Amino acid sequence: MQLHFEKSGQGSPLVMMHGLFGSLDNLGAISRILENHFTLYRLDLRNHGRSPHADSMTFAEMAQDLREFFEAQSLQRAFVFGHSLGGKVAMEFACHEPERIAKLIIADIAPVTYPSHHNAILDGLASIELDQVKSRRDADEQLAKFVSEAPIRQFILKSLDRSSEGSYRWRLNVPTILDKYEDLRLAVCEHCNFAGPTLFLRGEHSNYIAERNHDEIKAKFPESSIVTIDGASHWLHAEKPDAVARAIIDFLQ
Repeated sequence: MQLHFEKSGQGSPLVMMHGLFGSLDNLGAISRILENHFTLYRLDLRNHGRSPHADSMTFAEMAQDLREFFEAQSLQRAFVFGHSLGGKVAMEFACHEPERIAKLIIADIAPVTYPSHHNAILDGLASIELDQVKSRRDADEQLAKFVSEAPIRQFILKSLDRSSEGSYRWRLNVPTILDKYEDLRLAVCEHCNFAGPTLFLRGEHSNYIAERNHDEIKAKFPESSIVTIDGASHWLHAEKPDAVARAIIDFLQ
């Protein structure tokens, strides 16, 4: 699968991947800082953004997408960054293609199985009747019945696109995400590990990387360190772009 991407900056290559329900646009704030130091490749994962849709999205398949991207761009080796779902894809890729990874940065996700905690968003996505949507406000009102937090709704609705005919459509492959969500909760790197330098970034107010996860992180990524971004939640790269970019730059340089 040929993933959609945007390239910017100059220097050593840094491949970047967003989280579930997102797109490469979500990485804009830190990219504007990092592109002064690296050549950035910001990717849309399959079934997200402007990348192709497919009926499945296992971690193995998404790691294969990344492998094909490296080959298409003639990248022998690169730094790799992934947030949330993108972080799981990056970990899976690193475990099976370690020679491709110069250094690995994982933002606010661990290589573990998580409980279902996106049910309200999934129910909201399933409920929106696009043929009844005449404006983004219409979609927001429908989604608000399930998701009370306005910032989360705004994040989700960034993936609502308008066709040339004026009708609304999702850039997300909503049916496949709904169908395969349980697979996306699962742990990665089940039977292997990555021995290269790895940085885990966690938000101070996020519970995605809990203390109980530290031993498993160390077992699968023995050369890893964990850095906390003060004042940040799960969306650390959007909330604290300067702090996140500085941590990345210090680690990579």
